[in-house]
Amino acid sequence: MKRPHGGPWWDGEGVHFQIASEHATVVELCLFSELETVSPVATVALDRGPEDTWHTYVPNLLPGQLYGYRIDGPWAPTEGHWFNPAKLLLDPAALAVVGNLQWDPALSVAVDEQGQLHADPSDSAAFVPRSMVIDRRFDWQGISPPGRSWNETLIYECHVKGMTQLHPGVPEEHRGTYSGLAHDAIIEHLLSLGVTAVELLPVQQSLSEHHLQDLGLTNYFGYNPIAFFAPHLAYSSDREGDQVGEFKTMVRKFHGAGIEVLLDVVFNHTAEGSPMGPTLSLRGLDNRSFYRLDEHQAMLYQDFSGCGNTLDFGKPLVTRLVLNCLRYWVEEMHVDGFRFDLATVLGRSSVDFDPQGKFLNSLAHDPVLARAKLIAEPWDVGPHGYKLGEFPPDWAEWNDRFRDGARSFWRGDRGVSQELAYRLLGSPDIFKPPNRSPESSINFTTCHDGFTLEDLVSFEHKHNLANGEENRDGHNHNLSRNWGVEGPTSSAEITALRARAKRNLLATVALSEGVPMLSHGDELGRSQMGNNNAYCQDNELTWVSWDLDADQQEFLEFSQGVLRLRASLGLANSSEGSKVSTKLISAHAEPMTNADWRHGRQPVFGVFRTRPESAWLLIVNNDTRGHLFELPQQNSPGKWTRLLDTSRQGRRRILGQAIRVSAYSLVVVRFSPSTAGLS
Repeated sequence: MKRPHGGPWWDGEGVHFQIASEHATVVELCLFSELETVSPVATVALDRGPEDTWHTYVPNLLPGQLYGYRIDGPWAPTEGHWFNPAKLLLDPAALAVVGNLQWDPALSVAVDEQGQLHADPSDSAAFVPRSMVIDRRFDWQGISPPGRSWNETLIYECHVKGMTQLHPGVPEEHRGTYSGLAHDAIIEHLLSLGVTAVELLPVQQSLSEHHLQDLGLTNYFGYNPIAFFAPHLAYSSDREGDQVGEFKTMVRKFHGAGIEVLLDVVFNHTAEGSPMGPTLSLRGLDNRSFYRLDEHQAMLYQDFSGCGNTLDFGKPLVTRLVLNCLRYWVEEMHVDGFRFDLATVLGRSSVDFDPQGKFLNSLAHDPVLARAKLIAEPWDVGPHGYKLGEFPPDWAEWNDRFRDGARSFWRGDRGVSQELAYRLLGSPDIFKPPNRSPESSINFTTCHDGFTLEDLVSFEHKHNLANGEENRDGHNHNLSRNWGVEGPTSSAEITALRARAKRNLLATVALSEGVPMLSHGDELGRSQMGNNNAYCQDNELTWVSWDLDADQQEFLEFSQGVLRLRASLGLANSSEGSKVSTKLISAHAEPMTNADWRHGRQPVFGVFRTRPESAWLLIVNNDTRGHLFELPQQNSPGKWTRLLDTSRQGRRRILGQAIRVSAYSLVVVRFSPSTAGLS
């Protein structure tokens, strides 16, 4: 039979187990009858096979079987080997994980009074979760993935729990879960925005760091994985049940609604952290074959993730593990694509980033993954880690230049107009034709990391004391503006300015070339009260509130309208690109010149797009005063119609050949020839 991707598989009569280790000398499978039991009911030695794969077959086992591994081999930390059979290990390719981690000294290395490291003999089985065998069968009911092109894609980044925990339409027993996220009330909301893809914050089984648990906090975002194949148990309605089936049911429900499912995946590090961290999986399985070791001291790690360790994509076992994992999520879980956290790590076959490196090249030529959407967060914290625009042609990339350009312009900075112009046009200076296109750019102004949209216009400084790090954590360079008061205000004038700024930012995302991405709850005015690093806040600070006041309801309706406008203008139509002519024009309806940009203080300009049957013009103004903008002369009689004005000024119909653009506002007008009428 064809060997499935990932960990063990049940064939109806027994279970096949396999695991990979290059340097192990003994691999032992431990089978447990109950989650609470420490001693296994049976142990089975695995046989070594080709390509450093160890395997065995155990007849008469059923789905639901709990297991773990004990691995023996050399104990030589100075050579990168940390084998210790006293430590019960999670299968890194386990398809399901049950139980909780309990922090205990038995999880870590022993250090004597002289600072020497020793293999701690304490059994860790009482403190670690268990891997679980599952029944892989599932009825997809003939529902296929939507197969959206990039040009048709509108991404909504969201957190499984955060989206649903407070939603009154989601039954209480399903809030915070995969089934809750796929509830009709959530799907209806997404469809009202025109969302075509949800990008889920990490759903790979993850752990909370020890220091967070000591503070009474958790790693809410989930960027601390321990089992790459397993859906996170805490997001399952039944904490001891079928989290895999519940996840598949969620995907099936989204696909039935025409919405793709993208996963934010973390392959740059694991929850084992630094060498002083717990031995839970890869460190005990074969530390030297999975992690990047310091060139001079093999007992230390190269840390390009900022989380204590880094997976080494120059090693065959890492490439094989991650490729199999991605194939599993596509083939068996039916997900549509991935956003790779700190993706520069993936291209570091050596120290330097190589877009044609072993892993990225294998990914590009994989027949299963060729149909998946691939998105890079194009940076890491290693040397020369910022690689925006340098990923292979089939990739899209999070465009932080778009984020920063839009934020700078709409808070009123001078000398940034040309920067915004490039972003509105799909960043051709970054994603250069012919190999790249505007669809390479994921356009966003906010995401899970940093201020929410509401906070971006309400705070100029981070307020992260609740994170327990004395406000040292989180970014200091936010390019935000509070418009006169830090935080909540009763001032009607400031409230109106903030609302306009939010409309400007959202409209910029919606009406730019490229792939737009929204962060969950921004359309509802979600605030984290100035916390720009809320990764550890699993509470009402981060959960989306669906109890909207009048201003929030109005902004939701604006969000829905401006995203519909994107579609009606052809920006969400893959067939429109070749038919549209685009140019940048000044307030005098003349093409912008290099001299205009060099002037450096052009607060107002327009993006003019024409196609055979009509034309439309997007005008932006970040000046403190309004400007008169001349409308381009057309060769045929017709009407200019105002489709959008973030200042909420003016009538829909335009009289004459000019329009007044208010301070800090964005305007869209459309010309329709008389013969065509208004569409």
